[in-house]
Amino acid sequence: YGLTRGDWIHGVLAGITLAMAMLPEEFPVVLTVFLALGAWRMSKQQALTRRMPAIETLGSATVLCVDKTGTLTQNRMSVTRGYVQGEWLAISAQTVQNLPERFHELMEYSMLASKKDPFDPMEQAINEFGTRGLQGTEHLHSHWVLVQEYPLSRELLAVSQVWKGLDNNGLVVATKGAPEAIADLCHLSDQERVQLQTAVSTMAADGLRVLGVAKSHLELTAEIPSDQHVLNFELVGLVGLADPVRETVPAALKECYTAGIRVVMITGDYPGTAQSIANQIGLESGQILTGPDLEKLSDIELQEKVAGVNIFARVVPEQKLRIVNALKANGEIVAMTGDGVNDAPALKSAHIGIAMGARGTDVAREAADLVLLNDDFSTIVAAVKQGRRIFDNLKKAMAYIFSIHVPIAGLSLVPIFLKWPLVLLPVHIVFLELIIDPACSVVFEAEVGETDLMQRPPREPNSPLLGRKTIVLSLLQGLGVLAIVLAVYWYGLFFRDLGEAAARSLTFVALIISNLALIMTNRSWSQTIIENLRKPNPAFWWVFGGATFFLLLVLKVPVLRELFHLAPLHLHDVFICAGLGFASILWFEMLKHHPIK
Repeated sequence: YGLTRGDWIHGVLAGITLAMAMLPEEFPVVLTVFLALGAWRMSKQQALTRRMPAIETLGSATVLCVDKTGTLTQNRMSVTRGYVQGEWLAISAQTVQNLPERFHELMEYSMLASKKDPFDPMEQAINEFGTRGLQGTEHLHSHWVLVQEYPLSRELLAVSQVWKGLDNNGLVVATKGAPEAIADLCHLSDQERVQLQTAVSTMAADGLRVLGVAKSHLELTAEIPSDQHVLNFELVGLVGLADPVRETVPAALKECYTAGIRVVMITGDYPGTAQSIANQIGLESGQILTGPDLEKLSDIELQEKVAGVNIFARVVPEQKLRIVNALKANGEIVAMTGDGVNDAPALKSAHIGIAMGARGTDVAREAADLVLLNDDFSTIVAAVKQGRRIFDNLKKAMAYIFSIHVPIAGLSLVPIFLKWPLVLLPVHIVFLELIIDPACSVVFEAEVGETDLMQRPPREPNSPLLGRKTIVLSLLQGLGVLAIVLAVYWYGLFFRDLGEAAARSLTFVALIISNLALIMTNRSWSQTIIENLRKPNPAFWWVFGGATFFLLLVLKVPVLRELFHLAPLHLHDVFICAGLGFASILWFEMLKHHPIK
């Protein structure tokens, strides 16, 4: 401009205008705002974001690996069934008050195998039921002293506690745990094992968590062995605990399947229990793989198995890592839940680690990307939906930024090449940025999700934010606006010979209205502007109202009009420019009814 016209002041202004028009400074702002507000919106839905990239990754999750207890179920257990030597007891409010003598010992040793002040919901249920059912009997031992505890281990899924009574008649050992572990400790015969297995299967078929209970005694002076297997255990019976399914789970699970997301249940419970819960919630089960069977598989064999297994039972936390790695090796994008210390490696390895906030350990929360405050499966599904919405809106915002910079850059360059007077000056770009910045960050971020958000398959994790189709459509939108505003400028400058200021005024109005039209049409790439206006988005109306109000001020207030190098316009000219501005995006509105594949 300076070389061809000899006007270096306007040349510098033209250069500044072009630089302001071309630099997409909105991109880092948009990315920051979207992820920050996305984390805030997720927190409102009981999901805390610990690592920002997880918000975007959630939209591409293909597999959700979830614990059964507390995630699919309410984790509010109650004792509902008892089994002692072939005799069954169905627990009700009446049986609690009149617990048959035959079942007193079962509850006594169940309580002795639990902590006195338990945190675990299962032990809380046992203690609550036992305290009420054994009230007034000699089977409650609140003053006994705990001598030693054999904790749960990977090798033996049972907990034993050694107690010293007040009568000095020796030591009492109480054990509870997985029925097969109790059968092993009691050295049951094959016939007894079959009988026990039948009882366990009956309980598990009703979705109950089944615990075996056993007892043993030691002389007061006897040395307590380091290995429980040395003790002579006697089977007392079985306790069945019910843990109701969360009411929201079946609908959330159905939503996952509609969205093309596979759900895998991982539990330490008996396979029959897991299968019963799967039937209740509508989980596509098929084959069940147990922890001991998993242990026998090589990594390659496990990789083949996990492709068709949706229920893993009798799994210890350490095996979760192998499951995650096998799914990842198959190309899945894995979200994994966990709450214990031993779950941390699996949470870290998963693409999205999800820790339980209500019952999870600090170690699990530190390793996770998301923390569920209510430990609810439906919250995970809501977070996935939120992740998809955020990515969708981020894509729309980027497309809008790309498209609006095309006419701005065009209006900065074309007049120079054609030796027309300058259309845009730095002050006009600043005015436009005051509309563009809140629009691309706040307006598009607040946009509700598309109606088919959870009817689409998960997106490819390596798919670009601005793909070829998005760039082409955005470029065409921008070129459409550029063609309209250039035509308006030519019409005012040459056809009607209104002068530089008046032509600039017409073009500026057309550009502002076109900008608002671009915002409105990009709010949804599947619904028309009329349909979009029915959707709530207060931020849009603030931006639309503010832009219109300040545009009228610039046109009507002489001081501002002079600052912007504009001229007064007739009302009909403003309406014509507004109509042309909206006309620039009509082709895209029609395309929504016949989308390009």
